[in-house]
Amino acid sequence: MASYSRAAQQWATFARVWYLLDAKMQPPGKIAAATVIRLEGRHKPIYHALNDCGDHVVIINTRHIAFSGNKWEQKVYSSHTGYPGGFKQVTATQLHLKDPTAIVKLAVYRMLPKNLQRRTLMQRLHLFPEDVVPEDIEKNLLQEIPQPRAVPKRLDEYTPEEIAAFPKLWTP
Repeated sequence: MASYSRAAQQWATFARVWYLLDAKMQPPGKIAAATVIRLEGRHKPIYHALNDCGDHVVIINTRHIAFSGNKWEQKVYSSHTGYPGGFKQVTATQLHLKDPTAIVKLAVYRMLPKNLQRRTLMQRLHLFPEDVVPEDIEKNLLQEIPQPRAVPKRLDEYTPEEIAAFPKLWTP
């Protein structure tokens, strides 16, 4: 016989875990893909589409996301007020300057299933533009989701030894 009760096992199985994801230098689509899996609970062996077994996800550094190519100027977010002439279009740069968390929030929202659970799942998403997280949320964090893309080092982060050891393509 097990040393724990069936109720305790069920509670531990369905307990909501808090995950941390650092969005620095990450594409919003890859952040959203990793987040949606945790929000829906698809990473759990007990997942079922009708069960609400998803976890909380805290995303930090949304101000420092990265788009590839020229998407900051070419990607357009559209909305409509419902009134005549109420069609609004905003580029990714304009939206990001207005609200640094909006691009990641929209990416996650659009990647979630289009049903009645979407609003409930979005309540478990916590976005912060910098790496400052309130204490009441920080004490709940249990695991960190690995970044989807390796962050490249900046040139000033290399040591002089690494620069000297770097292969030279041509000598001046």
